[in-house]
Amino acid sequence: MPVTTTRCRAAHHKDPTPCEGPADVVTILDSRGRETTACVHHGARLLASLDGGRVHPLAALLDHALEVCSRARTLPPYPWEIGL
Repeated sequence: MPVTTTRCRAAHHKDPTPCEGPADVVTILDSRGRETTACVHHGARLLASLDGGRVHPLAALLDHALEVCSRARTLPPYPWEIGL
């Protein structure tokens, strides 16, 4: 029986990296206000790739939102395309 792994909604289909922690600790909003829940790892990668994106912490998870913002600042857009 094949093993399936579920990743958060923010994980890009070309990004091979696994989620880090729970899949729903932050919500990433694009410039049009569309929302995607994310783990810390993929939330940072998505935020780094969006023009005008922002992060919204889910209740009592502000530390995760701050971690996503901090990581996103160190990443180029679409980091999986260059092997990060």
